[in-house]
Amino acid sequence: MLKFTKLFEPIKIGSLELRSRVVMPPMCTRLSNLDGSVSERLVNYYAERAKGGAGLIIVEPAIVDSQLGHGLLNCLNVDRDRFIPGLGEIARAVHEYGASIALQTAHFGRQVWKTDRLEGRQPVSASDMHFRAFHPPSDVYARALTVEEVEGLIERFAEAAKRTQLAGFDAVEFHGTNGYLIAQFFSPYTNKRTDRYGGDIDGRARFGVEIVKRAREKIGSDFPIIFRISGDEFIEGGLKLEEAKVIASKLEKVGVDIIDVNAGLAETYHWVIPPMAAPRGCHVPLAEGIKKAVKVPVIVSGRINDPLLAEKILQAGKADLIGMGRPLIADPELPRKAVEGRLDEIRICPACNECVKRTRLDFPLVCTWNPAVGKEKYFKISPALKAKRVLVVGGGAAGMTAAYVSALRSHQVTMYERNGKLGGQLLLASVPPHKEEFENARKCLIRQLEKLEVDVELSKEVTPEIVEKIKPDVVILATGASPLIPKISGIDGKNVVTAWDVLSGNVSIGENVIVLGGGLVGCETAAFIAEQGGKVTVVEMLADVAVDMEPFGRVMLLEMLAKIGVDILVNSKVEEITDAGAVVIDNKKQKKTLGASTIVLALGAVSNKSLYRNLRGKVSELYMIGDCVKPRKCLEAVHEGWRVALEI
Repeated sequence: MLKFTKLFEPIKIGSLELRSRVVMPPMCTRLSNLDGSVSERLVNYYAERAKGGAGLIIVEPAIVDSQLGHGLLNCLNVDRDRFIPGLGEIARAVHEYGASIALQTAHFGRQVWKTDRLEGRQPVSASDMHFRAFHPPSDVYARALTVEEVEGLIERFAEAAKRTQLAGFDAVEFHGTNGYLIAQFFSPYTNKRTDRYGGDIDGRARFGVEIVKRAREKIGSDFPIIFRISGDEFIEGGLKLEEAKVIASKLEKVGVDIIDVNAGLAETYHWVIPPMAAPRGCHVPLAEGIKKAVKVPVIVSGRINDPLLAEKILQAGKADLIGMGRPLIADPELPRKAVEGRLDEIRICPACNECVKRTRLDFPLVCTWNPAVGKEKYFKISPALKAKRVLVVGGGAAGMTAAYVSALRSHQVTMYERNGKLGGQLLLASVPPHKEEFENARKCLIRQLEKLEVDVELSKEVTPEIVEKIKPDVVILATGASPLIPKISGIDGKNVVTAWDVLSGNVSIGENVIVLGGGLVGCETAAFIAEQGGKVTVVEMLADVAVDMEPFGRVMLLEMLAKIGVDILVNSKVEEITDAGAVVIDNKKQKKTLGASTIVLALGAVSNKSLYRNLRGKVSELYMIGDCVKPRKCLEAVHEGWRVALEI
């Protein structure tokens, strides 16, 4: 196995000495108080990552101008001295566990998703322009900052750096990527100015350069400055690597100690927080290019979820530090587990992006695989007061999580799964193109069950008689769901199969296929079939497809469907299925006959509740979790399994 010779090697950068090269980059959590002050939840969240062994934690964006700089609710503020004590609490908590800490300072500029964030004030940017992004899209018009306002913001960023220093942080980071305000000046896509803050690369870089110069005057020469920039915005007319290298060099010359490389802007946010469809280490070529232009250390992030991959990047000299944001959300102990050789215990982040989806919807940060996120103080797994015999029925994500956490709490756990493999719908979820990461999640749960010696019985259907024979103290039902088969004429035909049948490999399909249902399951099944050479048409009742997906993975999925030639009919439903295909009617009552050799149903699911009904009143402690409660996503399944296991 590859040895860790670089990832956990200390590194000294000016006055800053890091215990390892593992960096937690800034990610919005929405765990702060509504007024932008630090909450206890936020302190506990960062302390947990420091306790897990991270070398440097860069705290999420703190706003330098509460009047015009906000884009989200529950976002940290650093524009007034009153925020210093709270920020100091985070710094002290992180230092207690031996990690170093920086604070990212930011201004959203034009990237305001809802104007109520600014209480009716018009957003600002480098130039006059619209902001339209995400699904459903925003429609915000930002005005250009005056020169006097630009100069005022330079002072605000510098003052924020000084407050960061006074709060006891080890470094400050300026947010110059992802389409935020500084990046709006850097980019030719958003900067159309003709004054000294626009035009050529010298003019567009000036705002960032002057921020660093002014900050240095306030914080002195020894306090480290990190600057985050985009290596590529992945949009026509946007910032590209060659200009990013020039900007990085200019920033280095005026006193930046570390360059933190990311990518994208709001219109290409699927490259800011790359979903599962993006390759691991997708930003490494950008960091490698920028590293050739500067002498200061370079941080790279972007789908680096495996410490072995991180080590390879460092050994190859493509970066100096590794940013692991979502991976440290999913498993705060990732660095410690890697150092101790417990790689098989790491919860590998699959980049399902439920975390960022929730924060964009104004909810606090959550993680599919780590229900303790944001609840670190209360979701501790501790031994049960009384060990019980626990029977878990169903070996999907919900059941395996319940069994794993129950066993950790010293309960005696037996699990029954009616199929020959554990995993439930995780087995299906890992089949479509670019979804292989779900298989890692399944295998990780299985390894934990094996280590904890959970008694797993495969290919066993549980009946009330079996429960009576086992006589468990607790029964946790995770019996899942089954495909929904609606009442449509011809639906019982031999040419009709379900998406679950297709993904499990239980059926053969023809070359011309209609997929009924354009949600996540339908679209991914269509992609799976099309990649094997099938001609696929998706029929969806709604006005759009994959609307139940997180927005950034959705962008890449739709791009893939278009590339591989999947036809999509929206505002349409099937009226009849025949041996030759299907009759489709749209919302204008116009009918169309589609020829197909196979009809694939992806129309939802219905819960399997029969065992619950048969056991109700016969078991002292009976719980339902996951899809047998209501068909939902993996997040709800894992969280319910974890919660119930903590309660018993």
